Amino acid sequence: MELLKERIYKDGKVFPGDVLKVDSFLNHQIDAELLGKMGEEIYDLFKDCSVNKILTIEASGIALACFAAREFSCPCVFAKKAKTSNISDSVYTTGVHSYTHGVDYNIVVSKEFLNEGDNVLIVDDFLANGAAMNGLISLCEQAGARVVGCAAAIEKVFQNGGNSLREKGYRVESLAKVLEMDGEAGTIVLE
Repeated sequence: MELLKERIYKDGKVFPGDVLKVDSFLNHQIDAELLGKMGEEIYDLFKDCSVNKILTIEASGIALACFAAREFSCPCVFAKKAKTSNISDSVYTTGVHSYTHGVDYNIVVSKEFLNEGDNVLIVDDFLANGAAMNGLISLCEQAGARVVGCAAAIEKVFQNGGNSLREKGYRVESLAKVLEMDGEAGTIVLE
């Protein structure tokens, strides 16, 4: 998606440790017009997949997932990184390691919102090593839901999470692909 690539080149910031900050438009401050177009692009990619649920993980993926869900006219469900007191014990849960934060989470989704027979599209802001998407796939498997695909705003190809998911047979579509980054020089190369 050229519009997203242009924005990454213009406003993205590369830091050591393979960190790409896009918080000025994607996951802290939201450029609603850009995310609307990204939601449309995700819809165009998966419109023939009978999607009836969008699934993401809190917090950075929620905005993009909501814009995609709007295009599909379906609910957006997000996995919480901690079970709160207002969620019943009837949940699906799995462990996920956060590359960005360097911590492990037990993510949960209420069984009320993820069901057998759902056709789920997983959407997130980043796809790096694939831990978050694999965790969300696990939740779908527990529910008996069908994962029709995985969509990411930005895939860090060199971290191999996307290729690993593709090798497992999942359809993975990324709106922008990072081929390489240099945190010392602050440079980035997109596909």
